[in-house]
Amino acid sequence: MCRKSQDDVALPGRVFSTSFEQTDDFAGFYIVPQDYMNTCSHRLSDENVFSGRLAHKAWIYGPNPESTLLQNNNHRAYPTIQLYKTSGGAFQTPCYISFRVWVDMKLEAHSPENQWLSLATFTTDSTDSWSRTILVNLSYERFVHLMHVPVQGGQDWIYQTDTLMFPQGQWVSMKVYIDTRPHIGYAKVWQNGILVSYAVISDGNGKLAQAHFGLYAAPSISSGSIYNDDLEIREVTSE
Repeated sequence: MCRKSQDDVALPGRVFSTSFEQTDDFAGFYIVPQDYMNTCSHRLSDENVFSGRLAHKAWIYGPNPESTLLQNNNHRAYPTIQLYKTSGGAFQTPCYISFRVWVDMKLEAHSPENQWLSLATFTTDSTDSWSRTILVNLSYERFVHLMHVPVQGGQDWIYQTDTLMFPQGQWVSMKVYIDTRPHIGYAKVWQNGILVSYAVISDGNGKLAQAHFGLYAAPSISSGSIYNDDLEIREVTSE
C-alpha cells in the first residue's frame, strides 16, 4: 500500500467544499435544530473567521444528562453533509478531507465518561442510523486521535501521538485521509501538517456516505465554542 506524504494527491475526483458563507451549501441535508436539548446551538457567524465573511460557530451553554445504553445525550450542533444525496451518490474512497478549526473548550477527566470533542465524524452508512462511524476526536488530554478503529468502538492505532497537543484558541489546519475499501482500508490525521493518528479500518465498504463537523461532544461539558471554516472533501486515487 502506498504511504506517500499528505501533500501527494493524484487524480482528484468529485469535490464537496464550503467556506460556510451560506446555508444553501447544505440545502437538502439534515441540520441539527437550534438550541438542541436546551444546551447548545449553532449558526453562521462573523465573530471569528479564517477566510471570507463567515464561519460556522457552535457553542455549549449547559451540560446534558449522562448518556445511557438506550439514550445518546451528546451535544450536537452542526449541519450534516449527506454526500449520498449529491449527484453521483456517496463518495468513493479514498478521500482527502481538509478543514480549519478553532476551539475554546475545557475538557476534563470525568466519570463515567471522560470528556471529549469530535472535530469530524464520518460514516459509510447512507441511512439515518450512522451505524458505522469513524471519528477524529480531541481527548481531555488534548491529543487528537482516531476513534472507532479498526472497528466500531475500537481504539487501536498503528501510530498515535502522545506528545503533540492540540492548541486551543487559534485556527488549526486539519487534514484527514480516509480509505474504507474492504481489506485495505485505513485513515490518517494531520494537525498543522504533522501526522498525529493512523489506524486500520477493517470493515469498510469503500464509501464515504455522510460527514459532520461543528459541535459533537460529551454530554457533561457545560460550556465552550468551536468554529469551522474552509472545508473540502475530495475523492482521490491514492494517498
